[in-house]
Amino acid sequence: MQTNDIIGDRPRIHIHRGNVVESRHRVSFAVAGSDGQVLLARGKTNRPVFPRSAVKMLQAISLVETGAADHFHLTAQELSLACASHNGEPRHVDAVTTWLEKLGLSPMDLECGAHLPSHAPSMENLLSAGDTPSALHNNCSGKHAGMLTLAKHLGVATKGYSRPDHPVQELIADTLKAMSGIAELPAPAIDGCGIPTFAIPLDNLALAMARFAAPARLPTKRQKACHRIAEAMRQHPEMVAGLERPCTLIMQALPGVVAKTGAEGVYTAAWPDRALGIALKVEDGATRASSVALLALLDRLGAIDDGARRHLQAVATPTLKNHAGTTVGHITPDATWSAIEISRAPDPKTDLS
Repeated sequence: MQTNDIIGDRPRIHIHRGNVVESRHRVSFAVAGSDGQVLLARGKTNRPVFPRSAVKMLQAISLVETGAADHFHLTAQELSLACASHNGEPRHVDAVTTWLEKLGLSPMDLECGAHLPSHAPSMENLLSAGDTPSALHNNCSGKHAGMLTLAKHLGVATKGYSRPDHPVQELIADTLKAMSGIAELPAPAIDGCGIPTFAIPLDNLALAMARFAAPARLPTKRQKACHRIAEAMRQHPEMVAGLERPCTLIMQALPGVVAKTGAEGVYTAAWPDRALGIALKVEDGATRASSVALLALLDRLGAIDDGARRHLQAVATPTLKNHAGTTVGHITPDATWSAIEISRAPDPKTDLS
């Protein structure tokens, strides 16, 4: 993988209270083409970071590639849900419930643990009904349902599917290694939902997303899997995140882009029309800055037209309100973003060759 020596001052996301910048979040990012060239980078992009949930679309490749998705007749909504960090809205919970029934399994088979829905109205409705959250409400329950589907199709034990030494996780790790161009993955850590997570440099994460965006160089089965997963996410962005969530809003406004957030300030995106992959990390882990950074970068790359910019204003420059609902500040990219120069223009003919 070729990396351009174009590391400059890291751009920042500013948190304003009134007219004063109260906090600054530094961002490292890499933009790669599927030919392995890093086109644009800032920060220490060769430093490994945990991508967390930002690689769920890559983790879902084996689900399609092995034939498991077809064997169990998964819908596009379910494939999108396999890539989700969802809100725990009723549509998400109901979809995972139906999916597990299709497998002959129950919520007790999910190894992701339980937490309250992140969507406030859904949480309030659950609690007011006197119910308690289950693993179905976990934002990763769709991904875990996908892993259970893969285990069933492979004919291996469903219990323990989240362990690093389980055949499901070994297959997923092999896919991550191939997509990111890493000879050997480091020893895994454990993600919030209990599955292995590997520290990967942003350069390699961007390459993996570029290959996902433009998989023409990959084996035929993997090409088809990448196209199918990307299309499912674009068709059903509401299943990837949910109401008022940046991932969903970005894909609704930019139907040619696939975007996925991860914990601790990570974001990835794939832009098939330009055969580009993006990976970024807000260095202090501030999630409040990551979607602002992604949109600043997509805007600089020319992915956002005036109509989309208006639609995404609330995500690109969010307002901050206090508990009384009074606007007290806002979040913006600093001037560094508009000064970023692209080392070579994205060329889909080159990157897709």
